[in-house]
Amino acid sequence: MPVENERGRRAERTAAPRETKLVLLQLGFRPFFLAAAAWAVGGLGLWLATLSGLFAMPSAFDPIGWHGHEMIFGYAGAAVAGFLLTAIPNWTGRLPVRGAPLACLALAWLAGRGAVAVSDVIGPGVAAAIDLAFPALLLATVAREIVAGRNKRNLVMVLVLGLLLAGNALMHWEALTGAPTAALGWRVGLAALILLISLVGGRVTPSFTRNWLAKRGATVLPRPFSGLDRAALLIGAVALALWVAAPEARVAGAALVLAGAGAGLRLARWRGLRTGAEPLVLILHLGQGWLAFGLVLLGLAILSPAIPVSAGLHALTTGAVGTMTLAIMTRATLGHAGRPLRAGPGTVAIYVLVTVAAVVRVAAAWPSEMQPELLIAGGLAWLGAFVLYLALYGPILLGGGRGRALEQGQ
Repeated sequence: MPVENERGRRAERTAAPRETKLVLLQLGFRPFFLAAAAWAVGGLGLWLATLSGLFAMPSAFDPIGWHGHEMIFGYAGAAVAGFLLTAIPNWTGRLPVRGAPLACLALAWLAGRGAVAVSDVIGPGVAAAIDLAFPALLLATVAREIVAGRNKRNLVMVLVLGLLLAGNALMHWEALTGAPTAALGWRVGLAALILLISLVGGRVTPSFTRNWLAKRGATVLPRPFSGLDRAALLIGAVALALWVAAPEARVAGAALVLAGAGAGLRLARWRGLRTGAEPLVLILHLGQGWLAFGLVLLGLAILSPAIPVSAGLHALTTGAVGTMTLAIMTRATLGHAGRPLRAGPGTVAIYVLVTVAAVVRVAAAWPSEMQPELLIAGGLAWLGAFVLYLALYGPILLGGGRGRALEQGQ
């Protein structure tokens, strides 16, 4: 995870020589976290309007396919870009991507959202070419920086971005040819995100927890990375590969349950219950908890018809992906903008809303008379979390101070 506070301020000064005047283009987290939050609101708003019959998306993707594509490759793709483009300079010691190159990446992402939305109008081939430009450019940029910085430890990030690119391409291939590859594509994309959360979350969660507890004189700290962590990561990777290849196979279900148990065992060693006084740390543990729970729930859904598969999928997407991205987006925005690493009432409300969204959306997977109301309630909670993020953190990302005043209740 990127450095924070005073080191974060120094990084931005280094990242912003005289020719880079626009604050939004000084570091990757600024345009991409802003874009991710805006699309979390806009994309889901369009989806809810489509569900209610108020709007018909002129996309070559069917409505469910469009929704899955945009949450994985649109929203989460922007969040991943913001994180990596900000973290890599601290991993490699190289100058960050900024100014015009950063603007080109952001514009490529934005063009992709428009192209997919109107792909039935411009043609699926044109839409695919426009949309795939962003993940391809991001992959090339990240690979160049990591290789040039001789940062072998993080070469796995290139693999993750390659999987996201491949999954996106598979979804477009179905729109182009009619071959049934879209479901495989979004499984590849979701598996890549879960792998990233397992790897990065497995670093930052115990690290930030250890730092926070040590400052308070605690003697019982998170366990260091060990063979158990390696085994859990390996089992998780194998389970995800089995699920991607054969999503209905019982062996995949059993492997996912085992992977979830391993993720839960890792989490239990990180002393999360001792961090209740600091929501910025506690939310990381909650996100990892959703990861473990989602893997188990998805595995059980494959093994038992009594559990809807969508329950496990939304525990992983709304729960793990939504919670972890917001956890990183709030903390990194504060740290790199030189703000105190403290969660005010507004930030706590963001965390509560995304948690409510995840719980309600998982509950809505079971058919009931309340299912339509639950779907709407979960969607509104999700929208509320990201509208509040934009209100509190948008001004900070743009370089202003209004967000801090709002967060402090002024």
